[in-house]
Amino acid sequence: MAIKKVLVVDDSKTELVFLSDLLKKEGLDVTTAENADEAYRRLEEGMPDLILMDVVMPGKNGFQLTRALTHDPKYANIPIIMCTSKSQETDRVWGMRQGARGYITKPVDAAELREKINALS
Repeated sequence: MAIKKVLVVDDSKTELVFLSDLLKKEGLDVTTAENADEAYRRLEEGMPDLILMDVVMPGKNGFQLTRALTHDPKYANIPIIMCTSKSQETDRVWGMRQGARGYITKPVDAAELREKINALS
């Protein structure tokens, strides 16, 4: 499946702009959400081909949201790449156990992100 549409979930407006610009330069269609509730609203508006998920957010965190989405048959087929400042190996392992298909630490390296996205296509 070719990845064309990406939902970026991050509570930092700076990160949302940075990641959106990076993805748009790759020719991808980008929508954003600042928390779990907004992410669900964006998902109802249209299914993305990929979700980039921050971990540290108010309310439901990225680990919880990833687990909820990957266990919901409606969203389970959407791959999720964790995109977070949490850089410990235990965080990466936990993110993958929640159902993430990739894990990238911030600051995001454009080449690494492109590689992860291409691996899912």
